[in-house]
Amino acid sequence: MGVSTRPRCRFMLLFLLPILVAALGAAPDTAGTRLLRSPSVSGDSIAFTYAGNIWLVPKAGGLARRLTSFAGQTTSPHFSPCGKWIAVSGEYAGNSDVYVIPSEGGEPLRLTWHPGADQVQGWTPDGKRVVFASGRASWAPSGAPRFWTVPAEGGVEEPMALPRAYQGSISPDGRRVAFRMNNSWDEERRNYKGGQNRPVWIVDLQTYDLVSPPWQGSKDTDPVWLGDVVYFISDRDEVANIWSFDTKTKQLMQVTRFTDFDVKAVDAAAPGAVVFEQAGYIHELDPKTGRSHIVDIRAAGDFPWMMPRWEDVTSRMTGIALSPTGKRVVAEARGEIFTIPAEKGDVRNLTRSSGSAERDPAWSPDGKSVSYFSDKSGEYKLVIEAQDGLTPPREIALQNPTHYYTPSWSPDSKKLLYHDTNLHVWVLDVESGKAKIVGNDPWMVPQRTLHPTWSPD
Repeated sequence: MGVSTRPRCRFMLLFLLPILVAALGAAPDTAGTRLLRSPSVSGDSIAFTYAGNIWLVPKAGGLARRLTSFAGQTTSPHFSPCGKWIAVSGEYAGNSDVYVIPSEGGEPLRLTWHPGADQVQGWTPDGKRVVFASGRASWAPSGAPRFWTVPAEGGVEEPMALPRAYQGSISPDGRRVAFRMNNSWDEERRNYKGGQNRPVWIVDLQTYDLVSPPWQGSKDTDPVWLGDVVYFISDRDEVANIWSFDTKTKQLMQVTRFTDFDVKAVDAAAPGAVVFEQAGYIHELDPKTGRSHIVDIRAAGDFPWMMPRWEDVTSRMTGIALSPTGKRVVAEARGEIFTIPAEKGDVRNLTRSSGSAERDPAWSPDGKSVSYFSDKSGEYKLVIEAQDGLTPPREIALQNPTHYYTPSWSPDSKKLLYHDTNLHVWVLDVESGKAKIVGNDPWMVPQRTLHPTWSPD
């Protein structure tokens, strides 16, 4: 018997740079798979995202089964209330639209067709409609989002009463919505305390009364319901953890107490199941005791992106710079550093490091060396290498390990200037390898960045 497909309930370089990308980690990980994302729970099953696909695994853990497999991305899985269907945001047709797939596997049914991105949030409590966020009704350049619903069997999308909502869920009784009003321009920025933060709001859809958990400017995200309790993620203790807010007693409580990696996503389902993503693992939480454990999940499959292959990186080149003689250029592409002849000669891959990322190449004014940053050791270091690549490169460990940008050589090739994520400007003495801070900028906005350069003298 077939599975039902209807749910019920300008500088031109005229060359090509093919490089062979080596497979990393292709051997099975017997200790459990990491980088598991966006879990959803229903009964004894957990759905999650891994390698751009949706997977299913028992709550007890084990070998996961892949439900989707195609070149695009599928994200944001959400079980229907009955557990028979999973709503996802999928790129089957190139754009991110809403689809539903049987939880046992089968053909996806497309529900939305708008050219903007539609992000699944969940289901209505009766299982008849899928809730998603979309900016389709806004004329703002960023497309201010709001919640919409669409029949699970296909039909016309309808906006919910909330004028603006980016993330959230409907209460089990269908009367209330816990939601986050807006996203931020950098969702992964840690400990942001600016004006883009908003509290989690809980609105009564009959009276439109609003309540909110106590809030002091933290970044609060991902609210989900379990009975009358709203679970959400908050970084009010500097690390993003799970907190709960009882809508009856108004009690706010911290549930998890991680001090290393942030909690990234959480989901809950009756009668008492809570799952979340943290440190690349899926965890299960007991809401009664507050204790959690890692679900041992293994996801094995044929991942084309892990296989060695020839890749044309011409269109991906950045950081292009001429050598002092003008006979060659240096460029970065897919984490490799190349030098390329302007007219005649060979293309040289200086790094050949499929397991690490090399960034921001710069050619020394004397023409002898190329510098770049590399994370081969686990933290970014400065690397200085002979431009012909014939001698071993020199690695220089940098203070306060972080991300570094825009390296610039001094005219005499004796110093390097660069800045870091914290907007500190550094000068490094090439001979000694010692660096010092010479300035900083306390103001950071997306449209502005530091580009420190040397004067001619």
